[in-house]
Amino acid sequence: MKSVGVGLVGFGTIGTGVVKLLRDHATLIRDRAQVGLILRRVADIDLGRDRGVSLEKGLLIADYRKLLEEEGIDIVIELIGGTTVAREVVLAAIERGRHVVTANKALLATHGKEIFDAAEKRGVEIRFEGSVGGGIPIIRAIQEGFAADRIESVHGIVNGTSNYILSKMTAEGQPFDEVLKKAQAKGLAEADPTYDIDGTDAAHKLAILCALAFGYYVDLDHIHREGIDKIAPIDIDFAREFGLRIKLLAIAREHDGVIEARVHPTMIPAEHLLATVDGAFNAIYVHGEAVGSSMLYGVGAGMMPTATAVVSDVMDIARGILRNAPRRGTALSVHNRFLDSAHFRPMDDIENHFYLRFTVLDRPGVLSRIAGALGERGISIESVIQKGREHMKSVPIVIVTHAAPEKNLRAALAEIDALDVVKAPTRMIRIEPDLH
Repeated sequence: MKSVGVGLVGFGTIGTGVVKLLRDHATLIRDRAQVGLILRRVADIDLGRDRGVSLEKGLLIADYRKLLEEEGIDIVIELIGGTTVAREVVLAAIERGRHVVTANKALLATHGKEIFDAAEKRGVEIRFEGSVGGGIPIIRAIQEGFAADRIESVHGIVNGTSNYILSKMTAEGQPFDEVLKKAQAKGLAEADPTYDIDGTDAAHKLAILCALAFGYYVDLDHIHREGIDKIAPIDIDFAREFGLRIKLLAIAREHDGVIEARVHPTMIPAEHLLATVDGAFNAIYVHGEAVGSSMLYGVGAGMMPTATAVVSDVMDIARGILRNAPRRGTALSVHNRFLDSAHFRPMDDIENHFYLRFTVLDRPGVLSRIAGALGERGISIESVIQKGREHMKSVPIVIVTHAAPEKNLRAALAEIDALDVVKAPTRMIRIEPDLH
């Protein structure tokens, strides 16, 4: 049986999982791909760390350039992360005519156009299933399963750390800082969790999903980002009273070539499928014009789920090599010459329903002043909750609005927060009552 040579750059957590799969599932992989996968070289700057998996003597080297120069390597797997050295590795591999598999969402979100253009020009394949959703086959689903449909919207829980934190806060009523520390102690959050909790990681993944779903490159600067660090237990409790749950959602819509792309905490109906996704799990909810709504759900990160996605990409390329047709088409299933930068709808122009929590002095007429400021800008009120009566002390008033442009709401809040009876900045969370 013919074999295909593989080189791995990056022997960290995911790289270790890839080596384990290539070893432990070698027979299964060979039977399903009808070609053997031979790990010919592994490159990593750390040659001494015990990763719990042994390599033959001489297989592990420090210089990735030697790996790229070695004969017999058909596919290069990039798993070092980041956007500097990883970019050099991927572009150098492409230039040498090697097919590439990566799980690097930051790299593709930042330098995707350059990389995809280089791969198409050189006539090599680049696959990236592991870059979004870990072991969830969302990339292949959009490229192949939904290929005949026009995708109208994507809503995703695509960061397991933030979803774990929000799930724990919802279940146990604990504040954000406390849950984050517990998540770090369990290894479910990084020592520096910034990219997970501020929406950056989700934005990287959303940029990739937009390119796949809509056929437009999306610059990260056009993706509005807000994190979960300002979510308080009181907001979770009020959401529950309205029949809603809070999730960090990556949201994208396309209409007539205009894209809206945003990542932020979002209240969604508690009965919706996405609202039931708890812990470190991910889910991507796709709505197509013809197919309607579909959701893919599973473990969104981690050694073995992501390694499974990576190795599946390697197998697919290897099948193509076996039949002398390794390329199945362009990386994004749209020829690069048709891809262009999209027109974007700014956040100010996007209409949302809003949850608003005001901290006000308990005085007569306060609610009418708030309602008046909202009404003057065309923002109508759907529901109100006012709890507690402590004369001349601060109490919360919670309002849920009907749909309104964000610029109108921000103008109203600027006026409201300046009132002498308002004692803290208003907490605003967007609501998606219809996830289409």
